[in-house]
Amino acid sequence: MSESGESARGPGASLLRMHDAALPTPPDPQVCEQARLSRDARFDGLFYTAVKTTGIYCRPVCPAPAPKAVNVAYYANAAAAEAAGFRPCLRCRPELSPGDGAWRRGDAAVARALKLIEEGALADAPIAALAGRVGLGERQLRRLFVERLGAAPLGVHGTRRLLFAKQLLTETALPITDIAMAAGFGSLRRFNTTFKDAYRMAPRELRRRPPMPTGDALTLRLGYRPPYDFSAMLDFLRGRALPGVEVVDAASYARVIGNAAAPGWLRVSAWRGEAHALKLELHGAAPTALLDMVNRLRRMFDLDADPVAIARVLSADPKLRPLLASRPGLRLPSGWHGFEIAVRAILGQQVSVAAARTLATRLAQRFGHALATPFGPGLEYLFPTPEALADADLALIGLTRARAQTIRSVAQALLEGRVDFRHERTLDDFAARWVALPGIGPWTAHYIAMRALGHPDAFPADDLVLRRAAGDGGVSLTARALGARAEAWRPWRAYAVIHLWREAACNAPLKRTSAIRGTSS
Repeated sequence: MSESGESARGPGASLLRMHDAALPTPPDPQVCEQARLSRDARFDGLFYTAVKTTGIYCRPVCPAPAPKAVNVAYYANAAAAEAAGFRPCLRCRPELSPGDGAWRRGDAAVARALKLIEEGALADAPIAALAGRVGLGERQLRRLFVERLGAAPLGVHGTRRLLFAKQLLTETALPITDIAMAAGFGSLRRFNTTFKDAYRMAPRELRRRPPMPTGDALTLRLGYRPPYDFSAMLDFLRGRALPGVEVVDAASYARVIGNAAAPGWLRVSAWRGEAHALKLELHGAAPTALLDMVNRLRRMFDLDADPVAIARVLSADPKLRPLLASRPGLRLPSGWHGFEIAVRAILGQQVSVAAARTLATRLAQRFGHALATPFGPGLEYLFPTPEALADADLALIGLTRARAQTIRSVAQALLEGRVDFRHERTLDDFAARWVALPGIGPWTAHYIAMRALGHPDAFPADDLVLRRAAGDGGVSLTARALGARAEAWRPWRAYAVIHLWREAACNAPLKRTSAIRGTSS
């Protein structure tokens, strides 16, 4: 099967049909058997192979000799394999698998609950609270998780933090106490007991190197499912990079992170060799913030997407089919912080890309936090907080009165909780809350959903570039016509937007105005 997903044959098509079911079923053994024997990296994270004779579960790309089929069982996710009593393989390291992108399908309760679990919703709150946040009863949420994932919510949460701890133990020399805190355990004793009970070894048995000198970067591997077009991701981020806050060169993305009391910085680049992974280097990050930072970057660089599943839906459209064939690894670029994305979306309304960047740079330098000692050229400021902009005199940076008031209103609304970036909200609820603010229309609300939440179905139908690119013969579609056509692109409309924007950018100068909207901000 081609990487663009155009063929209907082979294990990829069968697995995608399985994803499309209303109630996902256990993986088809024949599909999984073909994928594991060929070590097909496109299936990494979509299922796990459990070996009954060893009690170990592996990724489909595991380099170990393939076990006999009679000794194998398949599970849709790591939590289900661990719930059945299997332990993660030390060779292929399931903690490096990307997440199952099928569960990013938008607004289903299980999808939203999984996103909340990733944010730590069960770290200090009961399942009943999680269920309430997605509008379900506790019993109903448990039942849906078991039916659709093969594991209860607490099992998913526990597996997630143990696998993250395993990655830190394997790839870093952080003290085990710091790793326990980073993985969300309240005490070292609890961590040691839980880890040993689950994996039949003490955490210290995974340590492979002496502690690194204080001040060195913490380096982690961030896996993805191929194909992945990292160059295109950098191109998108480079065109919108904010001088002083971000630096994007031909090989990496870097930015200032943290807060005024404890600033730090990070860099993301391609992992050396043929590994399907990015390299994360963190400087000055507190252990308790590590998991949140990794989750942010996985969303920002769209590392859990399933490009074959996305292409199977979008390539049915004759306009999109050649775009997906030429760029099968194009992903949905998100942003580091929701408020920053929202402000920059407002600054980008009806102005050129260059003008929007100039305004954002002035705003960061005037109202952001200037580092006492810059981390390097271009890494000099923290982006302003909502508190800093709620009452700021934004006329000082050349903003119109209306645009300045919109930014202040957004900052105040965030502080008051009238809008937020919480993942339990459906796309319609999120957009409605933002559109209720002065100066925020549907285009801006959906742009924020795309770039702040990484919502796969966000769709700024009013975008002029999008309407032109989706039309035939240079004739723009109306927003209504584009919206009707895009119904067939659900639940991946945001990916169609990225492909069409990319095509438009390749065919025309970037200097066009943002009545072209989508190409700015």
